[in-house]
Amino acid sequence: MTRPYVSSDLRRQVVQDAGHLCGYCLSDETLPGTPLSIEHIVPVAAGGPTTRENLWLACRPCNEFKGIQTHAEDPETGEIMPLFNPRTQDWRTHFDWNNDKTRIVGLTPTGRATVTALQLNRSILAKARRRWVMAGWHPPQE
Repeated sequence: MTRPYVSSDLRRQVVQDAGHLCGYCLSDETLPGTPLSIEHIVPVAAGGPTTRENLWLACRPCNEFKGIQTHAEDPETGEIMPLFNPRTQDWRTHFDWNNDKTRIVGLTPTGRATVTALQLNRSILAKARRRWVMAGWHPPQE
């Protein structure tokens, strides 16, 4: 499947909307020095359009772990839940940081399902967050 075209103007709008942060793990694209990807919240393969309302920023690992998923299992209840939508849902409602700010804690069924499905606490990212915290760069300010 070919990638849908995202104009530079639309990309600028999405980057501005997202504040240069991954919509899922909140990694700032300036920390690793790698631009974030434009992500289809509802994947193209599932009929999602290439419109501002369906686009957000995601780091490559979050985007790849999400793939074509729109739902995942809540590990606490076993229910299939919709994944977090960074365009329409508030991050703080569904997630929080653990005490040392290196791991994301899912607060709701959607939050827990998203943490698991997108592997938001993958070890390399938790290690990077530890360094970012020590430098005063993490967690992102709201």
